[in-house]
Amino acid sequence: MAIDRIVNNLCVTFSTINGSGSATANNTILRALFRMGIPVSGKNIFPSNIQGLPTWFSIRVSKDGYLGRVAKDDIVVAMNPATIAKELEFLVPGGVILYADDIKLPVMREDIIAYPMPVKKLIKEADVQPGLRDYVANMVYVGVLAQLLGIDLQKIYMALDFHFKGKKKAIDSNFNIVQSAATWAAENLEKRDHYYVEQMNGTEGYVMAEGNAASALGAIFGGVQFIGWYPITPASSLVETMVEYLPRFRKDPDTGKQTYVVVQAEDELAAIGMAIGAGFSGLRSMSSTSGPGLSLMSEYLGLAYYSEVPLVVVDVQRVGPSTGLPTRTAQADITQAYFHSHGDKNFILLLPGSVTECFEFGWRAFDIAERLQTPVIILTDLDLGMNNWMTKEFQYPDQPMDRGKVLWEEELEKILNERNGDWGRYLDIDGDGIPYRTLPGNRHPRSAYFARGTGHDPYGRYSEEPEIWEKGLNRLTQKIETARTLCPQPVIDETSSKIGIISFGSADPAVNEARDLMKAKGLVIDYLRLRSVPFSPLVKEFISKHDVVYVVELNRDGQMRQLLTIDNPELAGRFVSVCHTDGLPLTAEWICGQITTLEGK
Repeated sequence: MAIDRIVNNLCVTFSTINGSGSATANNTILRALFRMGIPVSGKNIFPSNIQGLPTWFSIRVSKDGYLGRVAKDDIVVAMNPATIAKELEFLVPGGVILYADDIKLPVMREDIIAYPMPVKKLIKEADVQPGLRDYVANMVYVGVLAQLLGIDLQKIYMALDFHFKGKKKAIDSNFNIVQSAATWAAENLEKRDHYYVEQMNGTEGYVMAEGNAASALGAIFGGVQFIGWYPITPASSLVETMVEYLPRFRKDPDTGKQTYVVVQAEDELAAIGMAIGAGFSGLRSMSSTSGPGLSLMSEYLGLAYYSEVPLVVVDVQRVGPSTGLPTRTAQADITQAYFHSHGDKNFILLLPGSVTECFEFGWRAFDIAERLQTPVIILTDLDLGMNNWMTKEFQYPDQPMDRGKVLWEEELEKILNERNGDWGRYLDIDGDGIPYRTLPGNRHPRSAYFARGTGHDPYGRYSEEPEIWEKGLNRLTQKIETARTLCPQPVIDETSSKIGIISFGSADPAVNEARDLMKAKGLVIDYLRLRSVPFSPLVKEFISKHDVVYVVELNRDGQMRQLLTIDNPELAGRFVSVCHTDGLPLTAEWICGQITTLEGK
């Protein structure tokens, strides 16, 4: 009896031990599939220790381009005896388990297919150095899986070439094991499952990249000059990528000197303090961190807000509070970031929903920060930041840098002449809430000022006068209102439905797939994806058109729904929170199940 073929539509999870070198094998398969033109995404679930605990890597293969997480696996590659019983629970009926044959299987399910792999035997026959055997052993499952699914071995070789940067000895030693394992599988395993992959043309114009790398490159092409940072999971790889690429892209061609500074500070307090100082000096300045680090930066960011110093902070969110789950994902820093620091203030948030937008917002954030003279916080998360995504090729910034209202000697002299000598650092000359600033190095005798965090008048002079304080604070609010139209606008997909979804960030792939699942059930739902806070006027317009709006987010308390309620109190009754937080990315199946239940479908 012929087995129905399932082609280019599966999820495979690799269960290994942290520190065993499995990342090379997993990413080799991911990149080989991508080179075959098949839409793929990869998600790494790893412990917060260095070595020894279980780790999982899931690859989703989807001919339809769905890249979000799925809750169940079609194929499991089990290399960790400690977790194999649990892996069996997550296999779909008819699923496949590949396992090292020295692992004793628990009671086997009758509705799955098992393929043993002689890992130790093949490694021994390959004459691998003893110290490297545990690392290259993972290449056995690369070869076996390639044979069973039909992954092009030439694409495997190309992926290894990419990983090892052309180092032929390392490439060949790993590929030889892949070939040996594939040959063994062809000669010894009878294929009994229905999963296959085939060449297609679904990746043209795309690249594979992590969000942190994209954010780093975006900042580099946005002209970043100073980075003050302190390492923290899951944000560390962002600045590490900058350190890798800055010497290549940011060196003066005439003098050969670097045009940037990266300082790894002693803690987050020092890092943000340095970044603010650099921003005051006129440099395009930034820091990167995660929730705990952002908490430590609170008072300093309040200083930057009130003294009107532009800078960018990238918060790659993880699960909190406290230390929480450092290597799991969440969207739970929303209210913290927006209301950061004490007193009356609001921060501008940018919410990239793809790796492409991580790159774009990486440079665009500097323009917004300098135009409005205020800190801008980019909120990504571990899922978007540390996982490999298929994403459109990055586009060079399509507009010149916007340095905002900066006065040099001639411009300052012109204003003084036009206004009979009336100029101050915090004076709103144009009526838009944004004053003019001068930078260190300006030689005009009137250019100097105090960037005060204490009460001050429009001329930077210390003041405790009630009217001056309130007027100054209201002027800062005016700048934030300008951000509603200046910042990236929402992406909207509307029909005539009276039901809507609002979501943002890394939840987007799951929401898009969930909408298709619900449409197949006869439930058509409109969608608005937020890309910035404060909210565009288009958000209120969208809410007003719908009787119910489901706000989908990856946190416990519906933090984005809270902000939407504050901004639209008269429409608050239309919001329904669809929120969840277990450290894992949302799935389309979960979103679909929640909304269809609420709709009575």
